[in-house]
Order: sequence, then C-alpha cells, then structure tokens
Amino acid sequence: MSALRQAIGERAAGEGFSAVRIVRLAPDPLQGERLGGFLAQGRHGTMVWLAETAARRADPTILWPEARTAIVLAQSYGQDLDPFERLHDKGTGVISLYALNRDYHDLVKGKLKRIAQWLKHRTKKEIKVFVDTAPLMEKPLAQKAGLGWQGKHTNLVSRDIGSWFFIGTIFTEAEIEPDAAEVDHCGSCRACLDICPTGAFPAPYELDARRCISYLTIEHDGHIDAAFRTAMGNRIYGCDDCLAACPWNKFAAASREAKLTARAELVAPPLASLLQLDDAGFRALFTASAIKRIGRDRFIRNVLIAAGNSGDALLVPQVTALLDDPAATVRAMAVWALAQLLGEPDFARLRNERMSAEADADVRREWETA
Repeated sequence: MSALRQAIGERAAGEGFSAVRIVRLAPDPLQGERLGGFLAQGRHGTMVWLAETAARRADPTILWPEARTAIVLAQSYGQDLDPFERLHDKGTGVISLYALNRDYHDLVKGKLKRIAQWLKHRTKKEIKVFVDTAPLMEKPLAQKAGLGWQGKHTNLVSRDIGSWFFIGTIFTEAEIEPDAAEVDHCGSCRACLDICPTGAFPAPYELDARRCISYLTIEHDGHIDAAFRTAMGNRIYGCDDCLAACPWNKFAAASREAKLTARAELVAPPLASLLQLDDAGFRALFTASAIKRIGRDRFIRNVLIAAGNSGDALLVPQVTALLDDPAATVRAMAVWALAQLLGEPDFARLRNERMSAEADADVRREWETA
C-alpha cells in the first residue's frame, strides 16, 4: 500500500468514517444501460431529475472529465434500536433510522471537505466532494471501489459493516492506487425482497420506486395511492424493512458519531402530537434534520395515514381538525384517516356535512371513495 493510500485511510478514520475505498474513474456502458431501463419503465416515479441528468449519471467521467480517481467513504448511522419493534406501537410514528438526528448531507460533506483540503494540499491536484445531491450514482461506484455490493434490494451491503451507512465521495485529479471491486454475496437469500410491505421489488436487484414507502413518504409530492396506505402502517418518513431484514447487518455497529445518535423525541413520536404541528412547529421540531426538506404538508399527509392505520379513535379530534387545513393533500388524507377510524354512520354523517363545501376535486374524490 502506498504512503498516500495509507494516509487517506488514517485521515478518514480520524473523521469517523467506517471504511474508505478507492477506484479509478472510467466509463461503464452497463451502468448507463441499467439506468436507461429503469427510467424507460417509469420506475423513477416523479423523480424527474433522474431522467434529466441521466447522461451524467450513467458515466461519472462526464461529471468532471479531468478527475482520475474517486475516494468512496462510508459513514455509519447505525442505532441501538430494533427497526421492527417500533412498527408495533401504532400510536407512534416510525422515522427511518438515518433521519433520527442531523441532516447527513451537511455532516458528511463537512468531513469530506476537511479530507479534501488536506488531500489537495498534499497532491497539488484539484478535488470535488459529493454527498447524494450531485448526478452521481454512488452505489455502483462504491461497488467498483470495493466498499460493498448492491444487494437484491439495490442498496449497498458490506461484509464488514452491514448497510447502515451513508456514502460520501471525493473526486480528485490525482492518480491513486485503487482497491479491488467487491463481488455479490447475497447468495440465495431473499429476506429483503420478501419483507417489503408494498412489493416494491419486481425482481432481485430491481426496484420500482413508485411502490417504495421511502419514495412515497419522502420524494412523492401529492396524494399517495390508496393501494399502499394500509401497508405503510405507522411509517411516517422512510422505511427500513429491507435493510433491517438483511443478515449482513449482524456485523453493523451503532454509529460513534454523536450528531447521528437518535434524538429521544424522534424515536417514537406520538401521532397525537405530530398531528398538531403547524408549519412553525414542524420547522422547530426538525431544525437541522433531513425531514425538514419535505415540508410540513407532506409530512402531515404521512402522519394522517399512520393515524388511519392506528385504529385509535382518540385521534379523531386531531384528524377532524385537519379537514380545514389549507393544504388539499392534508385534507384528503384526513378524510381517509377518518374513514378508517369512524364507524360508517358517523363517517356518513360527516361526509354529508363536509363534502359539498369542499372545493378541491381530489379531496371530494376521497369523500366519495372512502
């Protein structure tokens, strides 16, 4: 191992990264072919930016032609929590483990910038850093670097640290000794595929985002198809099921990064409290959190679906109050939630009182079909 390669590993460890691997940048026609197939089938849903940046995503050398090497790093966000246990308490909401504290974009990027500045000083070569926001397909690149492999759920898995980790990438013009690519170790296991509540995997190694709870609760803006609402349970931001089911996560450890340790108030937040959040309250609760990105209305939409799935009639007053919410998506999900929580006579009475005064066509449709 070269002195530079060893020094990069030491710097990465000093910043709290769990692993670091290096790969030479080169075009990969197969990567573009797979992305093209995904987009052609419409499996990206409303994530139009994936199609708009497809050419750059398909070939990392287009993103920065002068770059020669990618340094790919893993930042653990594992928690001392059982992801499945929280699903049983229907009166509380479940937030994906990665979002239980600080927004990882800012945290990881800060660490990458410190390493990159040191590397630029040492090599006299230009650098760029990426954390999930650039048109870069991090997971295929990470597999080529040897950080892990894309499992049947399409997420990255490591034999050493499982899959509870973020990926950060540094591009540099410097030529650095690369690592060997990782190979697939899923074998005949289907745990991640079989546990998906909404059947989001048409086949091993294929994801249809339009059926994925993480996509539906985070990326999808608007009404969530009624076919998926019951399966969402009390998941209000993301879904960890396919990751939690993976046997390789027996090697995962809780993150040592204090800023990623779960905030107590977000581990099992009561739905009754969340339903009362206005925009200011939402922003205050999720300051510096990745959750703030989706906005209050989309979040309350998710919470209302969880309320409808709770079977808790004590939530009816909070849900009913949201029938007058300014956001149509919120009003629509309040209608659906009440249809689940009220008996037919009470819901029919409410429908007669409310539906004629509703101006939004989608909300009226919820009244008609609930």
